[in-house]
Amino acid sequence: MRILLLLLKLALFLLVLTFAVRNTDTVTVRYLPGWEWQSPLIFVLLAAFCAGVVLGLLALLPRILRQRREIAALRREQEAGGKEAPARDVPAPHRSARIEG
Repeated sequence: MRILLLLLKLALFLLVLTFAVRNTDTVTVRYLPGWEWQSPLIFVLLAAFCAGVVLGLLALLPRILRQRREIAALRREQEAGGKEAPARDVPAPHRSARIEG
């Protein structure tokens, strides 16, 4: 399994490397009048990818922080009340009826 994962990573690296080598043409990115950025295409694509990752992480940040606060509160409740965690009203999972014939 580790060898398969290593081969997959190597193949992905070679794919990205050949893409980068083949896309070295200089492109001009224009934003506002007078604001221009000239760079190889691969750097522009990398910058756009990184900006997307950062924006995605920023969008998830409130949920992550809320979950961390909830986990900390539950741990405090568990430590204060002993080893037994308080029971919560959680609906039972839905089970489909089996038809036997």
